Amino acid sequence: MYINDQVVRHFSESFKLKILAELSTGKHSKRQLSRLYGIASSTINDWIRKYDRKDLMNTRVMVESEDEITRIKALQKEIEQLKKVIIKKDLEHLVYDSYLEAAAKNMGYDNVNEFKKKLNIKP
Repeated sequence: MYINDQVVRHFSESFKLKILAELSTGKHSKRQLSRLYGIASSTINDWIRKYDRKDLMNTRVMVESEDEITRIKALQKEIEQLKKVIIKKDLEHLVYDSYLEAAAKNMGYDNVNEFKKKLNIKP
C-alpha cells in the first residue's frame, strides 16, 4: 500500500505481542526495539495502549510548583511525627501491661485478666 509515496506497513498481532514480550523482559528498551525492527517508538506506545500493558509505559512523576514541594515536605514531616506518636503509645501500652502484670502477681492473682476483672478494667 502506498500513501503519498510512503509505504504503509501492517504488523501481525503475533509480531506486536512479540515486541511487547521482548520489552517486558527488560533486555531491550523501546528505543532499542524500534531501531532493531525499524518501528517508531510511538507505534510501540500505541501497541502498549492497545493491549493495556500500562506496566510497560514510561511513567514519570513531576512536581510542578513550589507549593507542591512545600506540601510534600510538610506531609513527610507529619508522617514522621505520627510515627513517633505511635511508637510512644506502643511503649506506654507495654509499660501499662507490665505494671498490671506485676501488680497481679503481687496481689496473688494467677493472671492479669482476673486482676482486670477485679478492678473492672476491660481485658
